[in-house]
Amino acid sequence: MWKALGPGLVTGAADDDPSGIATYSQAGAQFGYALAWTMLLTLPFMAAIQIISACIGWKTRRGLAGNIARQLPRLVLYVLVGLLVVANTVNIAADLAAMGEATRLALGGPAVVYTVGFGIACLLAEVFIPYHRYAGYLKFLTLVLLAYVAAAFSVRVPWGEVIRSTLVPTISLSRDYLLTLVAVFGTTISPYLFFWQASQEAEESRLSHRRSLVAAAGPQQNYFTHISADTWIGMSFSNLVAFFIIVTTAATLNAQGIKNIETAAQAAEALRPIAGELTFLLFAAGIIGTGLLAVPVLAGAAAYAVAETFGLRGSLELPVRRALQFYAIVTAATLVGAALAATDIDPIAMLFWTAVINGIVAVPIMFAMMVVVSSERGKQTLAIPPWIRALGWLASILMALGAGLLGWSYL
Repeated sequence: MWKALGPGLVTGAADDDPSGIATYSQAGAQFGYALAWTMLLTLPFMAAIQIISACIGWKTRRGLAGNIARQLPRLVLYVLVGLLVVANTVNIAADLAAMGEATRLALGGPAVVYTVGFGIACLLAEVFIPYHRYAGYLKFLTLVLLAYVAAAFSVRVPWGEVIRSTLVPTISLSRDYLLTLVAVFGTTISPYLFFWQASQEAEESRLSHRRSLVAAAGPQQNYFTHISADTWIGMSFSNLVAFFIIVTTAATLNAQGIKNIETAAQAAEALRPIAGELTFLLFAAGIIGTGLLAVPVLAGAAAYAVAETFGLRGSLELPVRRALQFYAIVTAATLVGAALAATDIDPIAMLFWTAVINGIVAVPIMFAMMVVVSSERGKQTLAIPPWIRALGWLASILMALGAGLLGWSYL
C-alpha cells in the first residue's frame, strides 16, 4: 500500500505547509472550534479537483499548463502561470520565514541564517537528486505531519464540543470571520497543488511506476482507481491534520484568551507555557518538516508550469545539464523566496497575502481546468466520471464565492 501511494499523498501533505499551519492556528485561536466544519466541507471538493489534475497529467503525460495551452488562448495561459509564479514565490518566502523562526525558538540563534540555510538545502536537494529518489524522500517526510495529531492528544480537548462544531456549521457575516474563512479555503485548495500533482503524475506515467502496479493489480483495475485512492488518502490526511491543528490551538490558545496568532512559529511559542514543552516541540518540528516538504513542491510546481508554457525541456528526473532553463526557474523561485523571507517584510502581511493570493489565483485556474476536462476531447481522452466533474465545477464555484466574499468584506 505504501508503494501504491505517491503524488496524491505528497501533494496532500504539502498543503499543510507552514503558512497553512499559521492560517489553521489563527482559525482555532480566534474562533475556537467554530471553523472545524470547513475541513469536512472542503474534503470532497479538494479531492475531486486534485483527481482531475492527476488524471490530466497521467493520461496526457503533460502537466496542467501544457493541457490548458491546447484549449485556451495563450494570453490566458500567460496570465494564469504568471499569477501562479507570484503566489508560489510569496508562499515560499512565508514558509522559509516560519521555518527559520521555529528553529530559532527551538535552538536559539539568528532566524535569518536558518531561513537562508533551509532555502539552500531545499534547492540543492531538488536540483541534484533524481525524481524517482526524491519522490520517496518527500513521501517519507509526510509522516512528520503526525506530530500535529500527537499534539492534539497531548492536551485536554472537549471532544463533544468538537464533534458538534464539525457537524453543525457556525456561520457569521462578520469581516474577521469571512477573512479567516476565505484564508482557510485559499490555504486548503491552493493552485500550486493542481500543477504539482499533474506534473508528478506525468512523471510517474513516463517512468511507468504506476503502470506496473496496475498490471500487478489485475485487469479490472485501471489508472483512475489508483489515482483516486492515492488522492483521497492524501487529501483526507491533509484535512485531518489541519483539523487537529485547529483543535489543538482552540483547546489551548483560545481557551486561555489568546486570539491573535499570525505565524506558525508564534503559535508554537504561545503553546509552550500553556500546553507544555512536548506540545511546543511537536508543533515546531512539524513546521520545519512540512516546510522541507512544501518549499520544493512550490518551486517545482512553478518550474513545471513555466517550462510547459514556453516549450522548455523540464523534468526533475533530468540531470541539470539537460534542463538548465527548468532548474534555473526552480533556483530563481527558491532564492527569491528566501531573499524575501530574509528582509524586514512584515510576516503578518506576508501570511495574509499568501492566503489571499492563493484564494484568488485558484479561481481562474480551476475554471480553466474544468474547461479542459469538460470539452469533447477531454471527455474522450480522460474518461473522468461525471460525478467527479460535477464536484470539480462545484469546487470552482465554492472558491469563486470565497473570493467574492473576500472582496466584499475587504471593501
